[in-house]
Amino acid sequence: MQTINAQTVTVISNQTVTPNMQRLTLKGDVLANFPADCEGGYIKLLFNKEGETNLSSIAEGERPVMRTYTIRRFIAANQEIEVDFVRHITQDKQCGFASRWAMNAQVGDTIDIRGPGSISNLNHDADWFVLAADMTALPALSVKVKQLPSDAKGYAVIQVVSQEDIQPLEVPQGIEVHWVTEELSQAVRALPWLEGQASAWVACEFDSMRGLRQYLRNEKQVERDFIYISSYWKQGVAEDGHKVIKQQDAQEND
Repeated sequence: MQTINAQTVTVISNQTVTPNMQRLTLKGDVLANFPADCEGGYIKLLFNKEGETNLSSIAEGERPVMRTYTIRRFIAANQEIEVDFVRHITQDKQCGFASRWAMNAQVGDTIDIRGPGSISNLNHDADWFVLAADMTALPALSVKVKQLPSDAKGYAVIQVVSQEDIQPLEVPQGIEVHWVTEELSQAVRALPWLEGQASAWVACEFDSMRGLRQYLRNEKQVERDFIYISSYWKQGVAEDGHKVIKQQDAQEND
């Protein structure tokens, strides 16, 4: 998927979807260049080191601070994308850049973005499917589960902060949707393991990801070609620090 250089988009809508999820609609000419299949991919939001969207204060040679978010919906005809933000409340300003910006963004506000980037697809050549995500990856899961074959069967497991965070999902009839508040890997382990070839798609917090990787790859021995598993964040760590930890973990476990 082609990546566009940094361009400016404008907030045209900001709504609270659930108590812990904010949805922004962004519009801009640059979105005319996004591919039709960009839903479920990601963009980078650009900030200065103070967490502001004013990049003019960045010194020459200095890199902007980037935060990664999923394209939940692409409205190509209108040059618009929908992006969901978990309403993280944290004392760590480095962790809270994007969520605080999203909660306070007004119609007409602008921000620079880069993207889109793509993530690996779910392998559809399987007998059944298991998808698991926390709220940070719910936008990506909502795209992946919608793209499943109409006769797909299996599970979609989503960890939410509270039952009030449950959202409508478009899923095949054979996919059981489980909204849970307990730890994600334990919730997946509690479900019956079905017969045949499983295909798994997992995105969540780093420690939950490791628990699910242990279960799916080592205990259930799902082949690598049938697993996409990724951590989107780590508790108490900013995105830049999480990226380093994620790379180290990948080197040790691939």
